[in-house]
Amino acid sequence: MNSDDQLVPVVAYARISADLARDSHGVEDQHKVNDETAARVGCKIVHYYTDNDLSAAKAEVVRPDFEAMLKVLRAGRLPDGQVVRGAIVVADDRLVRRVGDYERFVDALTYEDGRVYADAKGIKDLYNEDVESMGLFGVVIAKAEVRKIKRRTRRSHRRRSELGIPVGGKRPFGWNDDKRTLRPEEAELLAQAARDVIAGKSLHSILAKWREDGVRTVHGNEWQSRALKLALWNPRLCGWRKHNGELVRDADGIPIVGQWEAIITPKEWMAIDALFSSRVGPNIKADGTITDYRTPSYLLTGILRCGKPKADGQICNAPLRASARPDLSGGYVYQCPSRSMGGCGGSGRNGAKVDEYITEAVLAKLEERKAAKKEIDAKWEGEEELDRLTKKQRKMLGAWQEDEISDELFFPENQKMEARIKELRKERTQHALRVQRASAVTDDVRQKWYSNELDMAQKRALIREALHAVIVLPVGGGGRRPFNPDLLIPRWTED
Repeated sequence: MNSDDQLVPVVAYARISADLARDSHGVEDQHKVNDETAARVGCKIVHYYTDNDLSAAKAEVVRPDFEAMLKVLRAGRLPDGQVVRGAIVVADDRLVRRVGDYERFVDALTYEDGRVYADAKGIKDLYNEDVESMGLFGVVIAKAEVRKIKRRTRRSHRRRSELGIPVGGKRPFGWNDDKRTLRPEEAELLAQAARDVIAGKSLHSILAKWREDGVRTVHGNEWQSRALKLALWNPRLCGWRKHNGELVRDADGIPIVGQWEAIITPKEWMAIDALFSSRVGPNIKADGTITDYRTPSYLLTGILRCGKPKADGQICNAPLRASARPDLSGGYVYQCPSRSMGGCGGSGRNGAKVDEYITEAVLAKLEERKAAKKEIDAKWEGEEELDRLTKKQRKMLGAWQEDEISDELFFPENQKMEARIKELRKERTQHALRVQRASAVTDDVRQKWYSNELDMAQKRALIREALHAVIVLPVGGGGRRPFNPDLLIPRWTED
C-alpha cells in the first residue's frame, strides 16, 4: 500500500445536468466513485470541484467549478499553494460535452509533463495523440446525441403548437388549471384591460386599479407593468399561439386556433400587437442619435443577464433590473425580476460596483481594438421603404378590422410585411448605432466618458457595441458577500 506522501495529488470533478431532487445526490455519488478510482490508481484527491444542475452541452451555460479547475490544472497548484498533478472524473461525458471544452481541458492538464488523468475505467494518457483523438471522437458523438434530442424536442413542441395544445407549466392568468376553460373573474379583468389599452388607457393606470382591488398573479405576487404588458401581448388571449416568437400558422398563413377558450377577439389582439410593436426598440431622433424608447436611469439596465442555473441546465438569462437601495454603497442594486416578471428573482448585485467594473472593461476593450474611425453616411437608405410599409400595414389592418378584406388575403400579406418591417427596423437600429459610434468613439473616449461629455444613451450605445451581454453568476451561500468581479462574465462582440 502506498504511503500518503507517495500518492499523486489530483483534483476530482463531478457534474450532473439536472438535479431534480435538489439533494445533490448525483454529484455526491460521482465523487464516491472518484474516491475509489483515486485509491485504485495511486492518487489522493486534494480538492473536489462540483457543478451541480449544470449542462455541459450548452455554450451559454457557464460552469464555475470547471473553469476554476482549468486554471488550477494549468498553474499546477491550488490557490493555497497545494501542488496538483492531475484530475479524476467518473467519465468523459461528466467532464465535457463540447469539443472546445475538451481541448481546453487537455491543454490545461498537459501544460506540464507528468500529469495524471483517470476515470472509473482507469488511467488515460492524454499526452498520447491517439488517446486524445478518441476522447475528441467521444465528445463529438455525445454532442451529436444532444443535438438529436434537441431536434426531437423542438419537433415535439412544434407539433403540439400546430395542434393548438396548451404549453406546460403553471396555469396562465385568466384560465383554470386545465389551461383550457376560463376563470371568469380573471378573464374579465384581462378583457377589460385589453379594451382599456386599445382605447388609450395607460398600463400604469390599469395597474393602480388592480393593486387597489388586490389583484394578484397566479404566483400570488403583485402585478407589475412588464408582467401585465406580456399578458396582454400574448396571442393566447384571442385563441392563437406563438412558437419561437412567431404566430403558429397553417399552410395558407392563417393563425391556428388553440384548444382553449379565448378572452378577446383576434381583431382586438391585433390592435394591441400593433400598439405595442410600435413601441419596441430604440428611438432614433432626427439628428441620427439613438436612445432607448424609455431612456434608462441606470447604465446596464437590460445588458446584465441573470446567470443562475435552472433545473434544465440553462441559465435564467432574464435581464436584471435596477432599483434604489439606500442601505448599499452607491444606492442601487441590479437584481433578477421575480418569476411573474419573467425572471427567477434569485440574484442581485451592487449596482455602482458593477457599473464601475464593466465601464473599465468596456473602455479597455475599445482602446484595445483601436478601430480606425470610418466615415459613415448618416442617411439610412431604408427609411423610405420602412415608412411606406408601415403605413401600408396600418391601412391593411384597419381594412381587415372593418371586414373590408378577408382573412385569407390579410394574414399571408401581413405576415410578409411584418417580417420585412422587423428586418428594416433592425437595419435602422444598427445603422444608427454605427453612426453614433463613429462620432463618439475617438482617441479620447475615456476622457469624454468621465467628463460627462457623453450622455447615458451614448454610453449605452458604446457598451452595446462592445458587449452582447454580461452574465451575472450567482454568489452562492446566502447573505452578503464581498463584490467579486470574477462572477461577471462579459460576452464580447467580435473584434
